[in-house]
Amino acid sequence: MRKRLRHRAVAPQELNITAFMNLMVVLVPFLLLSAVFSQISILDLNLPSEVAPEDDPSKKPPLILEVIVRGDELDIADQRTGRIKRIPTLAKGHDFESLLEKLKEIKKTFPEIREATVLLEPDIEYDVLIQVMDTVRSHVTEQDGKKVPVELFPEISIGDAPPRAVGLQQ
Repeated sequence: MRKRLRHRAVAPQELNITAFMNLMVVLVPFLLLSAVFSQISILDLNLPSEVAPEDDPSKKPPLILEVIVRGDELDIADQRTGRIKRIPTLAKGHDFESLLEKLKEIKKTFPEIREATVLLEPDIEYDVLIQVMDTVRSHVTEQDGKKVPVELFPEISIGDAPPRAVGLQQ
């Protein structure tokens, strides 16, 4: 004979989420504190422009500034006349201080010029590009005990560096 099993009415159990809530209380602040908050800034860059030979010479700028970034040097040049200054790379890396000093001299000579072109060799690191662009754009000086940003060449174009001329190596 079969015994009939009696089914007992089982009362619904309450879900115990105390341990889960404790985990969330610890995990959420930890994740918020360890999150990386980044600041994004956008620069308006242009492609390098060619100077058309048929243009009126009186309308041509007196200087078309180029900063050529190579693995072993920084070249400051005028697009039409050629190299202005060669800055060799130091043991610690590119010499941005010398670049800044020369750019300040150029700005004093040509205060109306706002454009500069940064030309890079293919294997130049992104961080070097950013440092060169920051150096070309502006610098900070002290006036009346306050640090004041001073604009150098804020309108930056970027492009590929030309191949080295045989006579200009080292």
